[in-house]
Parts: sequence; structure tokens; C-alpha cells
Amino acid sequence: MKIKLINISGYHSEVINEDGNSIKVDNKSIDNPQGVSPMELLLMGVAGCSSIDIISILKKQKQHFKDLTIEVEGEREKVGLANLFKKIHAKVKFTGDVDPKKAHKACQLSFTKYCSVSMMLEGKAEISFSAYINGIKCDTT
Repeated sequence: MKIKLINISGYHSEVINEDGNSIKVDNKSIDNPQGVSPMELLLMGVAGCSSIDIISILKKQKQHFKDLTIEVEGEREKVGLANLFKKIHAKVKFTGDVDPKKAHKACQLSFTKYCSVSMMLEGKAEISFSAYINGIKCDTT
């Protein structure tokens, strides 16, 4: 795996992967940033990685959702000169006919076993999730 960053101007850059897909990054502390911050990219990585796991697990369980949305929020604290995530919480929202126990289990497996991004953060940040189907929080009992 390899990426390349090309500076556009100031802090604004484009990051490109080996397949030619790209994303713009910028410094969020300036006026009118032209891209996402690196820390936002990390939260996006949590959402993207877990979505792939969750979809794969639910497909194997023959669960069919209509829509899937994952909102990830990070809480940061100052550690030395850096502002690190200390807590990350993902709200996984499904619509459609999905078994709540299977949805919760798929999320649990993703965030605790399969999601490489979450696993990289293990021991650095407390990662939690909640799952909702059609607006109702999944009851795991």
C-alpha cells in the first residue's frame, strides 16, 4: 500500500492512492479550508473500515438493510504537543428489515475484531458504538 501527497498551496494538498483515487486535505485552523483534516481522515477511516466489515457480516447472515449510515465522533485531549483522540464513538444506523441482535453483533465484531483502523487505535483511544434500526436503539438482550 502506497500513497502520494502533492501540495497545492499553503497547507492544502491532494493525497492520491495507487489506483488514482484522491482526497483533498487542509489545515482546519485556517479560514476557508479546502479539504478535510488528517484527524478527520482518521475518523473517516474508522467509518469506512467498519462499514465494509458490517456489510460483509450482514450479507453472510442474509440480513438486508435499505440504508446504512455511520456517524463517528472523536473526543480529543492534549498529550504533549499533540491533540490525540481519547474517545471515539460510532453511531451505526440502519433502515429496513434487519434483526437487531444480528446488527449489534455485526457492529461488535467489526469494532472489536475486524476493523483494522479501530485495531490500530486500540490502547490509544476508547472506541465504542451504538446501533440503531429504523431509529430504535438495538437491544442486545
